[in-house]
Amino acid sequence: MTSEHYVVLGAARPRAAWFADVGRWATSAALPVEFVRCVSADEVRARLAAGRSWSAAVIDEGCSGLDRDLLDEARRAGCAPIVVTSGTARRRWTDLGAVAVLAEPVDRDAILAVLREHASPVERGAGDVVGVAEAEGDSAATGGIGRLITVVGAGGSGTSTVAMAVAQAAGADPANGGRVALVDASLDASLALLHDNGDVVPGLQELVELHRTGRPDAERVRSSLWAHPDRGYDILPGLRRHRDWTVLRPRALEATVTSLRRAYATVVADTDPDLEGEAETGSLDVEDRNACARLLTSAADVVVVTGTSDVVGIHRLVRNLAALAAHGIDPGRLLPVITRAPRAPHRRAESSRAVALLLGELSPGTATVAPLMVPSRRDLDALHLDGSPLPRALVGPIGAAVTAVLDRSGELGAAGFVPDPVPVRPGSLGLGGPG
Repeated sequence: MTSEHYVVLGAARPRAAWFADVGRWATSAALPVEFVRCVSADEVRARLAAGRSWSAAVIDEGCSGLDRDLLDEARRAGCAPIVVTSGTARRRWTDLGAVAVLAEPVDRDAILAVLREHASPVERGAGDVVGVAEAEGDSAATGGIGRLITVVGAGGSGTSTVAMAVAQAAGADPANGGRVALVDASLDASLALLHDNGDVVPGLQELVELHRTGRPDAERVRSSLWAHPDRGYDILPGLRRHRDWTVLRPRALEATVTSLRRAYATVVADTDPDLEGEAETGSLDVEDRNACARLLTSAADVVVVTGTSDVVGIHRLVRNLAALAAHGIDPGRLLPVITRAPRAPHRRAESSRAVALLLGELSPGTATVAPLMVPSRRDLDALHLDGSPLPRALVGPIGAAVTAVLDRSGELGAAGFVPDPVPVRPGSLGLGGPG
């Protein structure tokens, strides 16, 4: 034996032969391994989080709790995840994050070769984490990926209606080829109701569950959505109950968003404005609860932020804009939208000035484009009831504003500079909207 020394976690189904063999080889020094037996996937997670250095985690395919998130946690901890299968693998584990797959019966030389190729030796008594490089995961750069437009806003500010308008405008754009998805990612989902779906299964949680232990192709992803050809997009219904956020595992959720963007030219997501995580609250549960909003705003090409024109509405709009900027969103990618906007030009100008002044005080240095003004419409409830497309007078200005921010943010990313401000006649923004 050489001086190499591996510290390996192991978890298996009851009476798995390979588990006993590896333990025996480690005890007899037939393998240069310190083998730490775990009784469950939860114990593997706990040991990974304890801060000790691990070379690898060898986990049986039949072990309850083995999924994409566990494999990702291992790799993030610098621990090479290896899956042992009994014959033909049930899943494509390397696609889900495993560095290697071993089939039973496990040979001592085979497991040593895998450790030498993928794992890092650990010095005896070492306290720092040493291991494999961080996994590439589901990178957006590994293939064609569509745009993501996220719509957030305070309750009652018309967020869902604006999201529908953005999706309908994208569906009417020939550049998208009819491949537009509207995703309900709010904790209190309502888009299925507004579209009179009749059913909410499959929905978001079923699609996320598919990604826990698999990588469905684009056709399988599209089959999980409901077609609304009159509006030019497909819809993914949201959670059936508020508490169902607990089934949305973070890595599976990331993989789901990536799959949607690969299956559709444009994805429009309706989600909540709650972005607090562990850093702000000290609670991982809060971060998991807000996983949809945190992910969909961070990954978005444009974030549309809705608010109403009254005092409380302007206050909530500004607060949400500041929170998004603090979350790391480029202000150039933010589009404020004031719904139920006043029709008088001077009152619109007052609302725009109020947003700019309050945002500058709350988040110094943060400046967005001027808010888009969307007047009230009395016919929206009737349109929602009969499932008719939204009127072009509503959809057109919203779609044009989103396109302008997309174009502008693309120029900023390429050129690396902020253009000089362009004078705008007070009250002129938002004119020409629906009457």
